[in-house]
Amino acid sequence: MPELPEVEVTRLSFADRIANAHISDVRVGKPLRWPLGVMPTSLIGRKVLGVRRRGKYLLMDLNQGLLLWHLGMSGSLSFSSDGAIANMSPKPHDHFDLQTTHGLLRLNDPRRFGAVVYADSEASASAQKLLGHLGVEPLAGQFDLDTFHKNLKQRSAAIKQVLLAGDIVVGVGNIYASEALFLARIRPTVRANRISRLRAEKLRLAVIDVLAHAVAKGGSTLRDFSNAEGQSGYFQLEANVYDRAGLPCRQCGHLIKRLVQGQRATYFCPVCQKP
Repeated sequence: MPELPEVEVTRLSFADRIANAHISDVRVGKPLRWPLGVMPTSLIGRKVLGVRRRGKYLLMDLNQGLLLWHLGMSGSLSFSSDGAIANMSPKPHDHFDLQTTHGLLRLNDPRRFGAVVYADSEASASAQKLLGHLGVEPLAGQFDLDTFHKNLKQRSAAIKQVLLAGDIVVGVGNIYASEALFLARIRPTVRANRISRLRAEKLRLAVIDVLAHAVAKGGSTLRDFSNAEGQSGYFQLEANVYDRAGLPCRQCGHLIKRLVQGQRATYFCPVCQKP
């Protein structure tokens, strides 16, 4: 599933190129997770002011309203300004095309858990239904220790599950939760409310470091992720623990272990990460 780094990498790969373009056509294929919310033709003529990110959502600001894009479990965006995509007939998994005066933005999603949703504004009910529960952005300078530690003290679930929930801090997906907990030397099974302020600060900094590094590496490509220019990510090649069960820890040499939490695989070093 594309997580915060992959969504941010996707945004960076086309946002500048589509800014200030006008929408000239919209094609909607098979139904996605949620309906668009307006007639596709009503978007024609509107101007793309820019593209932001909120958690795993891309927010495309228009001169009237905005489009919220979500990549779901297996979705990806491609953008072509040279006609390469525009001249190709949509394939079976190409479910949404936004043709603009700067090029074509196409959503491909084999499992159709992604979506494109129109909202009149970010404050509207349709937008807040998707965005209202999201936690703080870890890479925007708003992720402070006092609030983070206070929120952890109110949760009795395992810290890995609390990070994945996304209502305290967004974007810490399965790979990045395992990696951040390793850097912070915290066992993923520790209850969140047992984490001291000092350990919370180590975890906060680890989350920021891991996510920023993942963005710099183009995200993680485990199956078929690529950005809007078709480029894969390489963060997974440098993982300390993720998907390394049975291999020696890069720091202490002890074998990495795997367990299942909430139906998701978790990887950790039993020596480096303390309960």
